[in-house]
Parts: sequence; C-alpha cells; structure tokens
Amino acid sequence: MNPDAALKALAEPHRRDIMRLVSGTPRSVGEIAGHLDITSQAVSRHLKVLREAGLVDERREGTRHLFLVRPDGFAAVQDFLNDFWTRHLGQLKAALENPRQQPAPEPSEPKRRHDG
Repeated sequence: MNPDAALKALAEPHRRDIMRLVSGTPRSVGEIAGHLDITSQAVSRHLKVLREAGLVDERREGTRHLFLVRPDGFAAVQDFLNDFWTRHLGQLKAALENPRQQPAPEPSEPKRRHDG
C-alpha cells in the first residue's frame, strides 16, 4: 500500500464522507449518493479513487455492487504516521531533555555595504 495515494484520496471532503458512510455498512453507489449532495456518477468517480488507493473494497450481491472500507486499507497510512511521530517526538523529547546539547542559532549580522 502507498500512504501517498491514501492521503491524497482522503484530502477530498466527499471521499472522507464516503469513507464514513461505508465504514459500518456496505452500501451501493445509489445509497451513498442519497446521503450526499452529489450525483451517483460523482460518487462512482470518488469510489474509483478510494479503491485505487486501497481504502475501499467492492463486493457483489446479485446485481448490486456494494462498497465497504477495506480493513487493512489504512495500514500504510498508520505505519507512516507511527514512524513520523515516533521519530519526531523522539527528537523533541531529546531536545527537551538535553537543551544544552542543541546548538543555539547564531544571530545573523546585517550585511554592510562598502562604498569604496
């Protein structure tokens, strides 16, 4: 899984709304559109992006296509965030515990103009 694709997919508000709708109950495109102020065609386009990002799955029940959250779809995003926060919070903790070990930024001196 690619966390970039998942994060990009989730950046769009309608896609987050769709994820909320299909998180508890598998739903058809028409059911999803009935909860949102967008067309079924727009829902289908958003679902395609979410599927390609690995965030939703599609299953068939007879002639119906139902969409639901993919259980492991957020694994790459979760791994990215865990790594990010572990590393950066570790650096912050080290800086707070040992403030004298951190080099202080030197003030920049104004550049002087030499008029010859």
